[in-house]
Amino acid sequence: MTGRAAPRLEEEYAFESGLRAGGRRSVASRFWNGRTKYLLAAICVALCVLMVAPIVFSVLASVKPTAEASAVPPIYFPTELSLDSYERLWSYGSGLPRYVGNSLLAAVLTIVMTLALTVPAGYGLARFPIRGKEIIFVLLLLALIIPYQALLTPIFLMFSNLGLTNSILGLAIIHTTIQIPFSLYIMRNAFEAVPVELEEAALVDGATSWQVLLRVFLPTIVPAVVTVTLFAFVMSWNEFLGALVMLNTDQSFTLPLILAAARQVTSLGSTDWGMLQAGVTVAIVPCVLVYLLLQRYYESGLLSGAIK
Repeated sequence: MTGRAAPRLEEEYAFESGLRAGGRRSVASRFWNGRTKYLLAAICVALCVLMVAPIVFSVLASVKPTAEASAVPPIYFPTELSLDSYERLWSYGSGLPRYVGNSLLAAVLTIVMTLALTVPAGYGLARFPIRGKEIIFVLLLLALIIPYQALLTPIFLMFSNLGLTNSILGLAIIHTTIQIPFSLYIMRNAFEAVPVELEEAALVDGATSWQVLLRVFLPTIVPAVVTVTLFAFVMSWNEFLGALVMLNTDQSFTLPLILAAARQVTSLGSTDWGMLQAGVTVAIVPCVLVYLLLQRYYESGLLSGAIK
């Protein structure tokens, strides 16, 4: 009996030791997992603060009195709120509404032309048996590796002959050209992600290709359309160099050009930082609002357009 009981006692002891060791490992694992979550949360909060801080300080600088906005060393938090910077910006040059209107018009034209070109092109490259369409698609994407800044001089000369310089339409054409390769990539992959059964069912019912595009495909690729719209708007709204080259009269200037020109206005012997930060705040607001309104469509559209 003693000989048989000894191995059994050893097995029970080993089993209990394993349970205790496993329990200690489980506790340690939960402890480190908990610490990892807190560490990741702290890193995310730090990154958010790092990203939001410049926006907050820009807004605060825009509502400082003129003397505080230009103070050296800088005063980070205003002692009193003042809208003097916005008043100066409102009446600067041809007036802030004029410049904001020019930027909005250029952005809207860019969105309309980008969608008008890339939706049919993406549909054709994704759904029609075009000979050499992969080569065509790659050639169109090669424009992504060519910096548009290198082409501004010949574009300016060409647009000068066509009478498109110093016009919002000409600027919108340049912005559309910049946006087309990326937008086409999103659109083509979005069309390819739509099940072919939907198209076949519509064709069996007698729908034409345009009817299939408008009634079947477009409702299913709304996130991709929103993604293209958002990128086109932000790019056109913030673009500076093309506007600097193409526009040469105050009446046609966009908001980024005015922000650059505002640095030449002096107050108390230095740049009018209050008015400049007021312009930065005005430029930020539309981009933030558009992103917040379209966020849920943008995230799904970017993923559906980038992953087949």
